[in-house]
Parts: sequence; structure tokens; C-alpha cells
Amino acid sequence: MTTTDSSPSLDAARAATAPRPGAWTALAILCFVYVLNFLDRQLLSILAKPIQDDLGITDGQLGLIGGLYFAAFYCILAIPVGWLADRTNRVKVLSIACGLWSAATAACGLAANYPQLAAARMAVGVGEAGGVPPSYAIISDYFPPGTRGTALSLFNLGPPIGQALGVAFGASIAAAYSWRSAFIVIGIIGVATAIIVWVFVKEPKRGGLDVAPVSAPAAEPVARSGFWDTCKMFFARPVLLRTALACATTQFVTYAILNFTILFLMREKGMTLNEVAIYYALLIGFGIGAGMYVSGRLIDKLAPRWKAAYAYIPAIGLALAIPLFIGFVWAPSWPLALACLALPTGLNYFYLSPAVTFVQEEVRPDQRVLSGALLLLVMNLVGLGLGPTFLGFMSDYFRPSYPDNSLQMAFYCLVPFYVLAVLMFLWLASAIKREEKERGGIA
Repeated sequence: MTTTDSSPSLDAARAATAPRPGAWTALAILCFVYVLNFLDRQLLSILAKPIQDDLGITDGQLGLIGGLYFAAFYCILAIPVGWLADRTNRVKVLSIACGLWSAATAACGLAANYPQLAAARMAVGVGEAGGVPPSYAIISDYFPPGTRGTALSLFNLGPPIGQALGVAFGASIAAAYSWRSAFIVIGIIGVATAIIVWVFVKEPKRGGLDVAPVSAPAAEPVARSGFWDTCKMFFARPVLLRTALACATTQFVTYAILNFTILFLMREKGMTLNEVAIYYALLIGFGIGAGMYVSGRLIDKLAPRWKAAYAYIPAIGLALAIPLFIGFVWAPSWPLALACLALPTGLNYFYLSPAVTFVQEEVRPDQRVLSGALLLLVMNLVGLGLGPTFLGFMSDYFRPSYPDNSLQMAFYCLVPFYVLAVLMFLWLASAIKREEKERGGIA
């Protein structure tokens, strides 16, 4: 008997591997929200020089409001917001969060002194706590296994696009008008986007595209895990904990670089705001974007047969980035510095798409938002909270001895953390192999 293309079994197979209707539209909107999320987050570093000139703040103070002060609210509040989103409408949580952080971004443009700017940045962190984790889970329920790596890598284009647009738009506005105008305009755009999310993105069924709940029999219905149950599960599983710690070490480097590169290029390499708006914007947009997308495609291709790829792809990328990063810091001119930075800009982000995809695949559908929030908690509390803070204080420390190149000396201090990040991903690879061996698989 011949099976036709319209047979129920083939129809079911297609349905199991096809994204939900409206998936690509939802992904595009969520990606734009992430663009704004990262743009708002990085606008402070993009406009660091004019802000310093206007408000008279030091590198250390800049590191605190871009790092520890922001991360304290962003990371900690992401946990209860993630737990709430796992039990309510994730789209509405995201929409409200987008509106809140966008209003706070506009308030940054009205700050008259350092305490007011710090308070506004903390409010941005409060809103952004509800941004990324719900989006991870929404996308995972719009796209089935086998396509999530690509979908999440496309979503993760938000940071490079946001950074590039922030550099191009923010620097251009600041050069033509003032740094305050850039914050206000981008905040207004974000509030309008929050309304678009509420109206046009539909809440997908939780776990509807999964073959079966992870670690549960196929016939068993998906339960709703308690808050502490999910937390204990996440930190008790070596592969999840090591993923978070490896990413945290990597983000210590990447956020330190992102928060101070423009200031470094302008103050110590001689770039102008207009040059930053063109050349650095292009480098960030294409560099980070390529790193996010290529690593996501590699994961979809390699991980089904070689699960340890989730760890080895980031480790290889970071190892290759180290010598070129040193060249960027050493370079005597900004054109050479940008040339050296181009490849590391992509390789630095070989970790994010694999890590997010791995965590979303390894937990049950009802644990995805909170697990994503726990991943971000560890990543950002260490990386975002401590990376820029460390680099800012190191620059202040070196300034008496190296008044003309204190940031250069501070950037050299990031090299040991690069090496540590590589070792952490190799540590993760060993845990993945061990877990696969215990389950009878091959890593």
C-alpha cells in the first residue's frame, strides 16, 4: 500500500516540525523589542563622553550605573517576573515591561545630576527584568525543536542591531543636538512598541510543539512546577549551573568591553562622535550579528549528533578572540583598533545562542521562563554587574600612573577573564559528556 503526501502520519510529522502560524511575525516583533531593550541598556555607554562632559562623572561612577546599579535590579527582579510569566500571559508581561523601561529611558534624558541619572538607570533595569526571559519562552513555543537554535539566534540579533542603531542614531543625535534628546526620543519609540506587542503578538500554547515534556513520560501531562522546585532543579543540574557560570564569565568580558569601547576609542584613540556613528556602528551590527547567527546555525546542525557542541562552540570562539583583542587594545590608531576588533566582536558572542537554546531544550515547558531568568540572573549579576564596574574602577586606579591611557591598561586586565571563560566552557563540556554517558548517549 502506498502512503500519499496527504496521509495523517505525514501531516502530523509536518505539523510537529513546522513553526506555529504567525511565528515569524511574532519573532520579528520580539526581536525589535530586544533591539530596544539592548539599545536602551547600552545608550549610556554610547553617550558616555558627552554625559561625562556634562555631568562631570568619573569612569568608576559610569561603571557603577552601567553595571552594578543597573544589574542589581535587572537580575534580581527577573526571577519573580519570570515566575509570574510562567503562570500568566507572557505577552502582556513583556508589553508592560517594555513600556516601563522605555519611560525610564526617557527619564534618563531629563536627569540633572549623577544621583538622578543613577535612579533612572535603576528604573530601566526594573523594566528590562521582564523583557528577555518571557521572549525566550514565547519563541520556544512558536518554534519546534530543531528550529529553535536558528529562531533564538535570530532573536539574539537584537543586541547587535540595538547596539549598532544606538551607536548610529544616538551618536548622531548627540552630535547634532544633545545626549538628552537621544534618550527621550528612543524612550518614546519604546512606549509605542509596547502597545504593538500587546495588540499583535498572541500568547502561544505552552509546550504545544514539544514531543513530550523533558524528563517526563510521553503520556504524563505537563505539570506546573513551583518556584523553588524550578530553582532547585536549575542549580542542582551540573549542566545548567555550569552553563550559567560559563556565560557569566564570558559576559564579564563582553559587557566590560561594550560599556567602555566607545569612550576608549574617543578618548584614547581619537575618534569623533560622527566617526563612531558610522564605523563602530557597522562593526557592532555586522560583527555581533554574525556571531549570534552563525553560532545558532552551528548548534542546529551539530548539537543533535554532538551535544557537547553547546560548550565547544563558545570555547573555540573565545580562544580565537584573545590575540586579536590584545591587538585592539594595543593598536596606536582607531582604524587599526577597529580592524583588530572586528573578528573578536563576533567570536565573543558564540556563547549566547548555544546557551539559551540549551537551557530551553533541557527544561520542561512550564519551567522555561523562570529557567531563562535564572540563567540571566547568574550571567548578568556577574557579567553586567561586575564587568563594567571592574573596568571602570581599574581605569580610575591606573589614571594617576597612566593619565593618557588608563583605559588601555584597564582593558589588558580583561585577558585573564577571557582565558577563564574558555576553561569554564570546557568544564561545561565535561558535564554534558558525563550526563550523556549516564543516560547511555554519546556526547
